[in-house]
Amino acid sequence: MSAPTAGRRPVVGLTTYLERAQQGVWDVRAAFLPQVYLDAITAVGGAGVLLPPQPDPDAAADAVLDGLDGLVLTGGLDVDPALYGAAPHPETDEPRTDRDAWELALLAGARRRGMPVLGICRGLQLANVAAGGTLHQHLPDALGTGRYQLGGGVFATNTATVEDGTRLADIVGAGDLSVRSYHHQGIDRVGDGLVVSARSDDGLPQAIETIEGPWFVAVQWHPEEDAADRRLFAALVAEARRFHATR
Repeated sequence: MSAPTAGRRPVVGLTTYLERAQQGVWDVRAAFLPQVYLDAITAVGGAGVLLPPQPDPDAAADAVLDGLDGLVLTGGLDVDPALYGAAPHPETDEPRTDRDAWELALLAGARRRGMPVLGICRGLQLANVAAGGTLHQHLPDALGTGRYQLGGGVFATNTATVEDGTRLADIVGAGDLSVRSYHHQGIDRVGDGLVVSARSDDGLPQAIETIEGPWFVAVQWHPEEDAADRRLFAALVAEARRFHATR
């Protein structure tokens, strides 16, 4: 794990849920995100801020991005299949169209600015859809296995094989990598301008990235769940520091 660098902390935005939450006497819709995401950013020298869905997402995204140096598209519920021209599968979550629209606006704005972006699980899927790709809505149907989502909040352990010569390989090394999974969907057709930088042994893409242009890496697994390995977050924060210096 890279040690935090002295000086100004890059500001990294993390997208959040806007869902029902209960605390004490309160039962309301609220923005929230597991603390492990924030811990992963602050442990490597970044400052994390939460980005819940907002009305008028395009205008709000422009205003928010002006104060950020990097962006994380976090995990969460399924992307609306209507965004890639598919009817919903019985196992697909009820669409959260507010979050889809918000994250698509943030991603587009970040890319226009040249801001570094890290996608995690749902974030990988959303970015693939934004680039014109499609998803398998239920991997047990497509691959005949439920090994990527054990259920009950228990993360599965799987192996992703990282391709040499990729941005991801520069961060975590090429070859086999043990990862923590919790997803029942995955990439079917890869979006335009994206390359697969890791796969599992059944051929499922486990990471995508851009070869040229602004820094973008997305993984299907949950690196925030591994406190012993912050390399992806350290790479994002380093890129965010460089982005801030050029603004």
